Amino acid sequence: MNEKQRKGLMLVLSSPSGAGKTSICKKILNLDNEIKMSISYTTRTKRKSEKDSEDYFFISKEKFEKLKNQNFFVEYANVFDNWYGTPKKFIEDNLSRGVDVMFDIDWQGAQKLSEFSKNDVVSIFILPPSKKILLDRLRKRAEDSNETVNKRMSKAKSEISHWIEYDYVIINQDLDKCSLEVLNILKAERKKRNRQKFIFDFIEKLLS
Repeated sequence: MNEKQRKGLMLVLSSPSGAGKTSICKKILNLDNEIKMSISYTTRTKRKSEKDSEDYFFISKEKFEKLKNQNFFVEYANVFDNWYGTPKKFIEDNLSRGVDVMFDIDWQGAQKLSEFSKNDVVSIFILPPSKKILLDRLRKRAEDSNETVNKRMSKAKSEISHWIEYDYVIINQDLDKCSLEVLNILKAERKKRNRQKFIFDFIEKLLS
């Protein structure tokens, strides 16, 4: 019996900026060695704490436009005047090998991934405990201007309105607890009957 005989799944985490999804993604990667992070391409300026090709692939708008025209991305979106895109080949290669891929993307990206392969997507929306805590988290970053923080707060309401489109919704009151809840969802989704391709042959042998 080979439990690896399954197609990988796409674990999508979305939230308003500052709700903690990036920190949760890092926790999941440390806790589970069977999932890879999808690294997006972006035209956004790199923050001091970020590393190129680890947090994002930081590229010019000209380069992004070229890749977009080459059908390089499975999804792309413009957020706060910057482009973000998810590479298609990386996803296809990993899913076909039974490797799960995690995404830190917004609701627009989540919709595009569902259009690409709905049966492979497991989507989770992360909510902040309150508006005040969300604002505090954005200010504590100390890497964005006040103008950017205000823009993110004004857009949070619009982003949160899409929570109903997701399979699961979690309130991030405690980072460790929230990360474990995400991990439990991931483990349960891996055991879904339609994802365990090997189980059909296994059952047939049991019944023969």
